[in-house]
Amino acid sequence: MTAQRPLVVVGDALLDQDLDGEATRLAPDAPAPVVDVVADRTRPGGAGLAAVLAARHGREVVLVTALGGDPASAAVRAALEPRVRLVELPLDGSLPVKTRVRAGGRPLVRVDRGGGTPGPPGGAAGTVLREACAVLVSDYGRGTAAALRPLLAEAARGRPFVWDPHPRGAHPVPGVRLATPNAAEARAWSAPDRVAAEDDSLRAHGVRGARLAERWRAAAVTITLGGRGAILTRAGSGDPMYLPAPYAADGDPCGAGDCFAVTAVTALADGGLPEEAVQRAVAEATAFVAAGGADDAALWDGAPRDGHRGNGHRGNADEWGGDGWGGLAGRADGAGDPPPADALHRLPLGGALCLAESVRARGGTVVATGGCFDLLHAGHVGLLQNARRTGDCLIVCVNSDASVRRLKGPGRPITPLADRVRVLAGLGCVDAVAVFHEDTPEAVLRVLRPDVWVKGGDYSVDALPETAVLREWGGQALVLPYLDGRSTTELARRAARAPARPRP
Repeated sequence: MTAQRPLVVVGDALLDQDLDGEATRLAPDAPAPVVDVVADRTRPGGAGLAAVLAARHGREVVLVTALGGDPASAAVRAALEPRVRLVELPLDGSLPVKTRVRAGGRPLVRVDRGGGTPGPPGGAAGTVLREACAVLVSDYGRGTAAALRPLLAEAARGRPFVWDPHPRGAHPVPGVRLATPNAAEARAWSAPDRVAAEDDSLRAHGVRGARLAERWRAAAVTITLGGRGAILTRAGSGDPMYLPAPYAADGDPCGAGDCFAVTAVTALADGGLPEEAVQRAVAEATAFVAAGGADDAALWDGAPRDGHRGNGHRGNADEWGGDGWGGLAGRADGAGDPPPADALHRLPLGGALCLAESVRARGGTVVATGGCFDLLHAGHVGLLQNARRTGDCLIVCVNSDASVRRLKGPGRPITPLADRVRVLAGLGCVDAVAVFHEDTPEAVLRVLRPDVWVKGGDYSVDALPETAVLREWGGQALVLPYLDGRSTTELARRAARAPARPRP
């Protein structure tokens, strides 16, 4: 059965080392900090870390990687063998060692040493790939994926297959289920023929992802954006899905990319759709950073490591899309106290327009969403929180009472406009509320001109009437996952069916 087959990780193992200490003075012969080392931690990195992450919940994992007879290879081999099954390619040379020197927990410099060339694979590599329930290629550009490329091309057919690419490595084989470059890698892989390389907007990332999916003949490409989450695209589709991080994680992001790719491939192996896999991967990578990243003791407890544990390579800010998983944009100033009820009809936009213009003036991203928000429930709150993480302010466009009646029928809204506005404005993720009286928010959108319009649900962006409006000024509509089973209409029905309590 598929569930009894191993998950196979293919890629370049590394030895990662962290030298941690304090820097309180400069060297006498140069303006360089002197680090008094207090801790020296080493552990497997690269595909080795990915394999450990895949095996941490008891899943059988096989790592296909190149190891030699050098001390670094011996250290990685000793740390991995209790956790995963190794299928080794010969290594001509020494295993790369990546050393970070940190002072006060902040990296000062990274020193790279060693490096070799993987030899030809033996028969065991082909056997485990054919037996795999799913495959993850964790490519660090050191040649393992290239040496196995014909076998990987065969393995990509008929099973969940995720490729985490590297600009120095080979591009994914055709037919992979999901490719997971970060923002910097996607820029390096993408020809600047459609968007400028410096364009860091969600629209630009969506274009790059769709282009890469087409070029690589991948079913889907997700570009990881550090603390902003990830964007999921398909070839030829103008309908990307944005999956924001569930919260701001303050921690070392090293290894978060490996955690993301591992979570995605395990979710696909368990029968999940790409959208589900990416959503779960964003959440797991965020939790991974918050827990301490690859330096989390829980990841390494119980295995021989000579008293050391280390940190990953892929998570530095440059490689992890420019800002690391911990770097969410700072929240814009809120809209202040909710407006009084008598002000709602005098000035429908309230402070929303001033806020939008202020955020735009300083180069920020204005996000808007809309709806009736009649009975605010967990689905609404989740959508609003995720929408706020998309940019630098969130403006909620809410239907007036008359607009709700036309849309929902007699008896609605249950909650009058003044109360709905007050509740929305009281949420920490909402920066301003704008009221509109029409059936759709096109008119208010043309005034606010947000950069991003967010809706929750399972429909296509192209089917939204707001999409065409946003394109008038280069804005973008996004669909975010919606919390299933929550509905204002269903809440109202349940309340109506509830038996009345007898008066005492």
